[in-house]
Amino acid sequence: MTERHIIRGSERNDRDVYEYALLRVVPRIERGECINAGVLVYCRAKAYVGVRTHLDEAKLLVLDPEADVAGVRAALRAVERVCAGGEAAGQAGSDDAGRRFRWLIAPRSTVVQPGPVHTGLTIDPTAEPERLLNLLVR
Repeated sequence: MTERHIIRGSERNDRDVYEYALLRVVPRIERGECINAGVLVYCRAKAYVGVRTHLDEAKLLVLDPEADVAGVRAALRAVERVCAGGEAAGQAGSDDAGRRFRWLIAPRSTVVQPGPVHTGLTIDPTAEPERLLNLLVR
C-alpha cells in the first residue's frame, strides 16, 4: 500500500466506496474463453448503479467466428436498461440501485456473464464506469 492510499483520522475523506464487476462475453461456454465487454459500478452512498459497454466484434469473432454478435449486443443493452431503471428495465425497474446491481452480478451461465466484484474509492461514482471501461475493456 502506498502513502496515497492511507487516510489518517484527522484527514477529511471525500471519497465513497464503490463496487464494480466486469461484464464478460463467453461465446462458447464449453471453452471458457472470454473478452471483457463492459463494467458495472455501484455506489451505495450515492444510490448509484451504472454501466458502460463496448463490444470489440473482431475479438469476439476470433474466439468464435459464428458468434451471435446481434444477440450479444442485445444482452448488453438489456444490462444497460436494468441499470437505468424505469419501465424499460421491466420488473427490475422499480428496484433500488443496490438490488439492481446485485441482480446483475448474480452468476449465470449465459454468453454475457458478470465477473467477480471488486471495490474502490471515488470522488465521482458516475465517472467510474467510463474510467474503468477505458482501463479494463478498451
